[in-house]
Amino acid sequence: MEKELTFKIGGEAGQGLVTIGDILSKLFARGGWHVFTSQDYESRIRGGHNIFQIRISQDTITAMADRVDILIALNRKTIDLHLSELHNKSIVVYDGEKIKDLAKEKGRFISIPMNRLAMESGGTILANTVAVAAVLGVLGYERKSLEQYLGSFFRKKGERVIEQNLQAAQKGYKEGVRICEEKGGCAFHIQPLSSQGKMLITVNEAIALGALAAGCKFYTAYPMTPSTGILTYMASKADLFGVVVEQAEDEIAAINMAIGASFAGVRAMTGTSGGGFSLMVEGLSLTAMTETPVVIFLGQRPGPATGLPTRTEQAELKFSIFAGHGEFPRLILAPGNPEDAFYLTAHAFNMAEKFQIPVIILSDQYLADCYFTLDKALDPSRISIDRHLLSSEELQQMEGDYKRHAFTEEGISPRAFPGQSFQLVMTDSDEHDECGHIIEDRDTRNKEVEKRIKKWKIMRHDMLSPSFYGHLRARNLLICWGSTWGIVSEALNKLQDKGKDIAMLHFRQLWPFPVKQVMDSLTNRDRLFCIENNATGQLADLIRSKTGILIDRKICQANGRPFLAQYLADSIEEEVLS
Repeated sequence: MEKELTFKIGGEAGQGLVTIGDILSKLFARGGWHVFTSQDYESRIRGGHNIFQIRISQDTITAMADRVDILIALNRKTIDLHLSELHNKSIVVYDGEKIKDLAKEKGRFISIPMNRLAMESGGTILANTVAVAAVLGVLGYERKSLEQYLGSFFRKKGERVIEQNLQAAQKGYKEGVRICEEKGGCAFHIQPLSSQGKMLITVNEAIALGALAAGCKFYTAYPMTPSTGILTYMASKADLFGVVVEQAEDEIAAINMAIGASFAGVRAMTGTSGGGFSLMVEGLSLTAMTETPVVIFLGQRPGPATGLPTRTEQAELKFSIFAGHGEFPRLILAPGNPEDAFYLTAHAFNMAEKFQIPVIILSDQYLADCYFTLDKALDPSRISIDRHLLSSEELQQMEGDYKRHAFTEEGISPRAFPGQSFQLVMTDSDEHDECGHIIEDRDTRNKEVEKRIKKWKIMRHDMLSPSFYGHLRARNLLICWGSTWGIVSEALNKLQDKGKDIAMLHFRQLWPFPVKQVMDSLTNRDRLFCIENNATGQLADLIRSKTGILIDRKICQANGRPFLAQYLADSIEEEVLS
């Protein structure tokens, strides 16, 4: 039985390749396999060339491999574009009645009449079920797991739909088995590893779950790739968790709604991408002036302007640090995987409320589209909901008027929300005094500026150190942040397997920059490599500006696609001595 396989499904938008990929991924995860998936698709509803990739392994995996074992081609273009990526054992599964005149290599091409078998079972809509079953038949993978999945998935649609899909699955599976038997056996054979399935989840789903676990009660956004997944997931759980989910008319309305909800006393969050965040910037400054805690999800994609709306990039690090007029503190976090995303999101809510600041969660299109399996389940019991609010009793016993922006030693004012008691809760977007009333004098202005800036100092006590992987005194160091975690991790493993003296540093908190926590990691190394999905090396520049340390080599890529681990390993190996 194979220890690892990589699938690539190609076709046009609208042909169902994502459905095929989703079903296969879920079946393998339920069968105990480690699964990693990624997508590459164009920004159109129909047409274009799109691919869905699946990698399964008996061991933990965190990135896509650069080999293709099984190519599932839904059109001729997929074969023409990806044939060169195949090796001598690779298999091409396609519909030979639709894709004709191929220069077929013996034993390599497996023609399944997907459309005809679907029509025999009830209609062309069943072609995806035929394709999934045929691939399982080619692999010799048990059919029972697919039948159980189809019965569960189509339960709400009734027995007739279930029966049609089961019939289509039976025909596709038998055809896959028959052709392999005719060929004297196919190249790959796998079975479920265990009856204990694994959780299959994206970072967007993990962020939404982290928000729910942290007590988020209001989520608002205008749909924009790649943040829309959080909006739809939160909406699907709104009734279960008692969350108000609002699709705003635009991003300006979204952030202002979130500010209003937070001012009223509930935990609130909004999400967007770069273009939408541009519209939110004035609201970002409003959170700072009114000291209203808000969590903002920023899903990066290539710009400027609309750029490549369905591709990935890490080019908004500096934008998120410096966005907004005036000087004010903010926290910027960047998860690298679903587990990070879940716990960091809960941390974001606690920090936003503790310091009364905006917290930005930086992710990107790559993480939004990738599915990971987790070795251990996400644990809500590890999350604490730390509310920093005055109680109604404290307000009732307060002597004199409540001061929403009272000057304190640490710069954090005791917070209450309107209607909590007879005390008036007042704030303003203009500069204001302790009570929230508009001012013009320089002394109060100085005190309010100092008050906000004081938060920087105490925020240092809650810094999240970057994660270090490998030998502490390794002579060479790979540096990365956010979504490149999984890819760089696999590149690191490849280099270490070759005996290279190398380690890895991954940043999940980027601002305030954890200077003291990284100085020891960055010094006394032969070479420093900073890997980023942008053109200029924004983290490398940030490291130099905050520590004075010059990165030896920036490895940057801004073509809208993620790095490949093997490419990184090969690029770095040439410069790292054993």
